[in-house]
Amino acid sequence: MLRRAVLRFARDRKANVAIIFALMMVPIIFLLGMTLDYTLALRKREQLNAAADAAAIAAVRPAMLAQSDATAVKATAAAVFAAKANLSGLAAVPTPTITVTDSGLSRSITVSYTADSVNNFPGVLGKQTWQIGGSATAKASSAPNMNFYLLMDDSPSMGIGATAPDIKTLIQYTAPAYQSATSSQNCGFACHETNIAHDGGSKDNLAIARQRNITLRIDLVTSAVNQLLNSWSNCPQSGISGGVMQCMAALNNTTYKAALYTFDVALNTLATLTTPTSAGTQVSNIALMPVYYQNCVVSGCSSSSATNPPTDYGTDIAGALKSINDIMPTPGLGSNVAGDTPQEVVFLVTDGVEDKISTTCPNGSFASYKRCQQPLDTSICTTIKNRGIKIAVLYTEYLQLIADPNTGIQKTDNWYMSWIDKYDQPSSSTGTIAQNLQACASPGFYAHVQTGGNINDALKDLFIKVASSTASLVQ
Repeated sequence: MLRRAVLRFARDRKANVAIIFALMMVPIIFLLGMTLDYTLALRKREQLNAAADAAAIAAVRPAMLAQSDATAVKATAAAVFAAKANLSGLAAVPTPTITVTDSGLSRSITVSYTADSVNNFPGVLGKQTWQIGGSATAKASSAPNMNFYLLMDDSPSMGIGATAPDIKTLIQYTAPAYQSATSSQNCGFACHETNIAHDGGSKDNLAIARQRNITLRIDLVTSAVNQLLNSWSNCPQSGISGGVMQCMAALNNTTYKAALYTFDVALNTLATLTTPTSAGTQVSNIALMPVYYQNCVVSGCSSSSATNPPTDYGTDIAGALKSINDIMPTPGLGSNVAGDTPQEVVFLVTDGVEDKISTTCPNGSFASYKRCQQPLDTSICTTIKNRGIKIAVLYTEYLQLIADPNTGIQKTDNWYMSWIDKYDQPSSSTGTIAQNLQACASPGFYAHVQTGGNINDALKDLFIKVASSTASLVQ
């Protein structure tokens, strides 16, 4: 009897749903609890990862890159992390592990953490918390401390008109038809002669340019350097006085110094290495090179002189670069580490055509006086760059002097066509002059501007390119 009753009970299926449901309740509750707690833990992990990202980026801002004390850097990162990591549902606010790695001007920051997310179903999972973790790495190169040696071409060729209308006007009022009234030289350059009477004149071409309010290329260069050192209204950081250089020093939290030179037959010192503000006081002294009179650059010219013959010359770019190289010290990395020194940068602004007395002129010279007109010989640039010094070049394109042919005054400048035009072919932007200047510049530090172009913006943009640095989140 008992045996049959047990068999009937085993074969009975009327309550199987209830039994199966009862048996499945335990894993279902377990899975639901685990899913909910895991989802909440992942959400907290995303929030903590964002806190780690913010902490890593904060530690490589320009102000922090200037900080050499790793303890202070770690404290900043930890404070940013703590402000964003105080989340509900955590057993405690996690304390991050912060690693600071410096290599030269480069700094890498890694912020890592572990935390315990409190479970809502601790009894089901058999534990009170779910452990989570993550990390973020940011890397940046600090803007280096730099010394800038501004080298401005002030040779007579910088006395051409700044725009096509300026060129036309200058040619017009120095043409033969006007010489009876002005006693000027028939030349499209605003030459500054100190002994005008030698040629029977009473007013030099520079005076004519000033009288007629003609803007010269040297004026644009002066304005550009003034913006660099003295006055820039577009600094993105408020409260900064001075020019582009002072603005960028504040933005990059770095130190810049400047020296100001012009060059013609030799290097002319306007300001030795000093603060940008002090160097800026000498900008007004940028001026065209004076000549004694036409075909006599300095007093005492003589056909028997090897260094001062009776011919016009006045642009020794290579000589100026050599003189600058003799002045500049060996550059450092530009970091704030004790014993390190600033990086060194030459800023060259020129039309790129040498016009000097040389006994060895590879491109030909005037045999009787050894006057050499040629594009820059870049060998001195190589010497400078091999020392680790950077060279930035702004090429103010050397264009021919052409007036409106309808005026009948002067169609083109014969001297230019005979001696310079071949180096400007196929265009002033691609000819040998441009090629040599680009080869002289350090990679990426070359710019050119045509006659009539904005030299202010060109010099500003080139400086910012040299001075800029960036930070990025690596992971």
